[in-house]
Amino acid sequence: MTRLLIADLMKSEGERDAVLLQGWVRTRRDSKTFFFLEVNDGSCLKSMQVVVNETAEGYSDSKGVTTGSSVSVKGRLVRSQGKGQMWEIQADSLELVGGADETFPLQKKRHSNEYLREIAHLRPRTNLFGAVFRIRSKLAFAIHRFFNDRQFFYVHTPIVTASDCEGAGELFRVSTLDPKNPPLNEEGEVDFKEDFFGRAAYLTVSGQLEGETYATALGNIYTFGPTFRAENSHTSRHASEFWMIEPEMAFCDLAADMDLAEEFVKSVIAEVMETCEEDLSLFFNFVDKELKQRLEFVLSRPFQRVTYTEAVEILLASGKKFDNRVEWGVNLQSEHERYLTEEHFKSPVTVYDYPKNLKPFYMRANDDGKTVAAMDVLVPGIGEIVGGSQREERLELLLENMKAHGISEEDYWWYVDLRKYGSVPHAGFGLGFERLLMFITGVANIRDVIPYPRVPGHAEF
Repeated sequence: MTRLLIADLMKSEGERDAVLLQGWVRTRRDSKTFFFLEVNDGSCLKSMQVVVNETAEGYSDSKGVTTGSSVSVKGRLVRSQGKGQMWEIQADSLELVGGADETFPLQKKRHSNEYLREIAHLRPRTNLFGAVFRIRSKLAFAIHRFFNDRQFFYVHTPIVTASDCEGAGELFRVSTLDPKNPPLNEEGEVDFKEDFFGRAAYLTVSGQLEGETYATALGNIYTFGPTFRAENSHTSRHASEFWMIEPEMAFCDLAADMDLAEEFVKSVIAEVMETCEEDLSLFFNFVDKELKQRLEFVLSRPFQRVTYTEAVEILLASGKKFDNRVEWGVNLQSEHERYLTEEHFKSPVTVYDYPKNLKPFYMRANDDGKTVAAMDVLVPGIGEIVGGSQREERLELLLENMKAHGISEEDYWWYVDLRKYGSVPHAGFGLGFERLLMFITGVANIRDVIPYPRVPGHAEF
């Protein structure tokens, strides 16, 4: 007999004589000659009620069927007489597959997210985290569909790299050298020429630079993979390991880049709202009562566009007292971004043309000499969700930027080559996958949308 999923059984149009259900027991309620099981198999938010009476095979040996144990049930799918469910299973046989004793930590009570992080190997069995990770899967699929439908090619950029795309220096080093006795060069410094890769190597902070090389050959590409930051940050929005979506388009300027970013945000939110309605209802009802309204807000309103200079002027003229100062040449903070989206424009906002001193070396210089063709997409409730730019395609200006940022032309010779051999205007953006998932679910801490979060001081599991 083939195992059937609860997600499919719940859609049944009529009763079924023979079904096989396999999953994990959430609760057990005993009566004199029968007992009820609530069984969940992870396929959906709902659990299936199983009625096991004394005539069922395995009834007499069912003492070990407790919360947390895994079971295999054969029986009949019938209309439920109880409230809250349409279907239940009348068991003909019950088999205990794997027992769980009284130490099973997910008993029927509310557990804090902080506690559940300590048992990250078991937390997907809860309603909240089961829903989070089903939505995470659907969101990833929506992202691939979005780009595939628009004829983008999926490129796998390296995880081990010698380049620091952002120039921030917050990198995890990859090395096989003996930390107690590393080889030294004539200057008394660690000689990375003796290391595995023959040079200093790191975990990537972004696949963008490598992505540009493929955009200038294949046209439109995107990367979607893990990235790493050795930033000693303990906020609810930062993790040391996270996933990034980074499209890159040849023959593309900043305006077209903004068009794609705005279309992307709306498209993937719409698909998740359509395909994850049941799971999202948990977040709408129990996590963030304003979440549904906020998502519909983004879907229903056109994105406003404003230059960084105009945004600063709006903030200064608002009369609002912010915790962080507002000044031209200083980064906008989350509170500023939320004011623009939630109070001033009352819509999602794309801010563009940022001061060049705030941005990395690869962004295209504007004619004013003060700004670069960069953009951030801001949404209510969270602030920045997408960051991107038109890339500097002019060889002379790129070399000037690299020199100003202390970037070695020798180390990035291959990146410079793109401007020597058939250079074209091109643009792209980056979006943190987990940041997007937080926005869609209303989950406030990034540690709760990553299966096994990696943050400073924590690499368990």
